[in-house]
Amino acid sequence: MNYSLAAIFVKYTSIKLLPDHRRILLPVIILLLLAQAQTREITFGVLSDAFWQVSVFVAMTLTIYHLFSSKISCLHLSSKNRKKAFKEIVIASFMGVLPGCGGAIVVMTQYVGGQMSFGAVVAVLTSTMGDAAFLLLVAEPITGTGIVVLCFFVGLLSGTVVNKIHGFDFLRYTTKKTTSESSTKDNDTTVPACVAYQGILWQWLMVPGAIIGILMASQVNVVELLGVSNNTMQYLGASIALSFICLWSLTNEVTNFESMVSEDKKIIQNEVFQKIALDTNFVTSWVVVAFIVFELLMLYGNFQLDGLFNKLDTTLPLMGVVVGMIPGCGPQIVTTSLYLSGVIPLSAQIGNAISNDGDALFPAIALSPKVALVATIYSSIPAIITAYGYFWLFE
Repeated sequence: MNYSLAAIFVKYTSIKLLPDHRRILLPVIILLLLAQAQTREITFGVLSDAFWQVSVFVAMTLTIYHLFSSKISCLHLSSKNRKKAFKEIVIASFMGVLPGCGGAIVVMTQYVGGQMSFGAVVAVLTSTMGDAAFLLLVAEPITGTGIVVLCFFVGLLSGTVVNKIHGFDFLRYTTKKTTSESSTKDNDTTVPACVAYQGILWQWLMVPGAIIGILMASQVNVVELLGVSNNTMQYLGASIALSFICLWSLTNEVTNFESMVSEDKKIIQNEVFQKIALDTNFVTSWVVVAFIVFELLMLYGNFQLDGLFNKLDTTLPLMGVVVGMIPGCGPQIVTTSLYLSGVIPLSAQIGNAISNDGDALFPAIALSPKVALVATIYSSIPAIITAYGYFWLFE
């Protein structure tokens, strides 16, 4: 009976909501998993962990990030950097390691405007981890910081070498001018009600959620402290996570690959908590996808991770690099989630972190596919070298 109802519901959803609302399939699938006795407990656990162990910390990290980023001047660069190429590469690498994709997108814009070199593009794409950086820094701060520092220096070296080889203006004149359509989107003053609600909810949940999350991470018995049951805490976290996933699924229409795997665009009128909500709910949704897929594979596939590592150990770093070459932050969040779950080794995560271009590759593809392709290839070379260097030395 459950399967027949599921089939009817999916059929109705596909007719009424596709092709512009494909995101709604995620909460629909989650609800179907919750309806099945065999997968209910696993799904509740994934949703609860996603909120208490990931979402609240990502939101907290984003809050600190936005408070500091508002104080940082946004790259007042000029043609003087032609004479100070190394300083430019340092700035680009620093912008890349800032969590999220904003810094990398700024550098791409500066390159098109003639104010930064192709080496700066390679540097920023090599050093950036996109939104996956938030997840890694939250879950494993020491490892995350180490990878961020490594990405910075690899980006610095890569950008410097590329500028020595190709010079300042390499491939610049293959780029297109930005269209009036994009500027119209940037000047849109309408904040959707769905986005406003998300911002309000996170504004109220931020402090209590962060306090409980920190207590849980500190091994404090929160259940006993609050006088509630384990089930209550799990259901509360799962309900909040599912609510935010539903809001994310309704925030934006899906018209292409970019709109599925990239964080939602912000406008100038977005308040800080609206920006925090958009990014946090995006990360949460992809983390839940990764964890649910992993748990279902373990449940139905009877995987033995040790055997999997023995068969694929030498190819895992390369696989991490290849996934990193896929545009968008979604696949990279999945890869980082798999590393945190113990499915892939640190060498694969390092390869993915360096080759990962995040959402910054989409404006590069729009402005010049050739620039995007060459920059992606160039950023993958140090990724392969570094990933396999760590693999052979330490794994």
